[in-house]
Amino acid sequence: MKFVFISNFFNHHQKPFSDAMYKRIGNNYCFIETAKIREERLKMGWGEDIKPSYVKQNYLDERSRAECQKLIDEADVVMYGSAPYELLTNRLKMGKLTFKYSERPYKTGCPYYKLFRHFMINSKKYRRYKNLYLLCASAYTSADFAKTFSFVNKAYQWGYFTEVKSYEDVNKLIQLKQPASILWVARFIPLKHPELAVDIAKRLKADGYTFKLNMIGNGELEKNIKQRIQDSGVSDCVEMLGAMKPEQVRGYMEKSQIFLFTSDRNEGWGAVLNESMNSACAVVVNHAIGSVPFLIKDGENGMIYKDGNVDELYAHVKKLLDDSSIREEMARRAYDTMISEWNPDNAAEKLLYLSNQILAGVAKPFPYVEGVCSKAKKLKDNWKK
Repeated sequence: MKFVFISNFFNHHQKPFSDAMYKRIGNNYCFIETAKIREERLKMGWGEDIKPSYVKQNYLDERSRAECQKLIDEADVVMYGSAPYELLTNRLKMGKLTFKYSERPYKTGCPYYKLFRHFMINSKKYRRYKNLYLLCASAYTSADFAKTFSFVNKAYQWGYFTEVKSYEDVNKLIQLKQPASILWVARFIPLKHPELAVDIAKRLKADGYTFKLNMIGNGELEKNIKQRIQDSGVSDCVEMLGAMKPEQVRGYMEKSQIFLFTSDRNEGWGAVLNESMNSACAVVVNHAIGSVPFLIKDGENGMIYKDGNVDELYAHVKKLLDDSSIREEMARRAYDTMISEWNPDNAAEKLLYLSNQILAGVAKPFPYVEGVCSKAKKLKDNWKK
């Protein structure tokens, strides 16, 4: 099977899955990047110094564009993410198997009066092609597309598949974490809501808790958050550590007991959730984040709070600080979720099998009941558990 993955630029989030695919089908796999990585991302450590041999660029010159187009047209299966739709025109007309890899399209909502226009656009782009399917990189993707009757019964659970580490003794990792340690990691921008982490710290200190909150990242709200920390009187227990490379972030995750993920519905997936769960953190997460309904079973391998409910967020953090047995059990189950299901090797194995099922003409190609490549449900925005 020849398999092509097309996206804007190759980075550390796509490498683990790509490596897993290459391990299985070798040179029959390739990744085509369609743009240079942005300077902002390079500063965050997203760039790959040496790209694997399976990575091709279609933006270098006319020859590279022609070579990449040939790979796309001739592949048995193509998965495309943030890439020009025009690259797919030939294979879609030929009826070749293609997967659209997408976060939710209506992160900020969509007025009803616009839906008819979107219905017409999506009819032309998606609905008329029998062999075009949807890989949902958000639990809310399927419901958003269903508003225009797109990808009905053709949507699968998918996501971002970061590197998953297997620790020799996860219980030892949990026991060696720093006591009462809380971690927040993201860019300091409005959709990430760094102010919520500071507000939780303020309430914890007022209630007499001894703890340490580390905040990793940078961005437009950085100065505001520094001032908020000072004004809240939590400078002694909250530290802003700036931006770090991914491997440094993982080091802090491995040392932290609790991970806060406070983004709102504008967070398409949120790969830091994969990484913090794999690092055996007890996670407290907003229900509106795209990855949450796929990865988290509330009260089992993490704790979910309703978007905007700061009291519920605070109650969850307090519970984890107060009860080490609950915190440690959630951390173990979070780790197990990554090891057993939401990892690059499992994703590659399942997607290849699913592709073969569709190519073989299976009438109802839903070979998995839950997890990766299972049928994506149409979850509403007010979903919680």
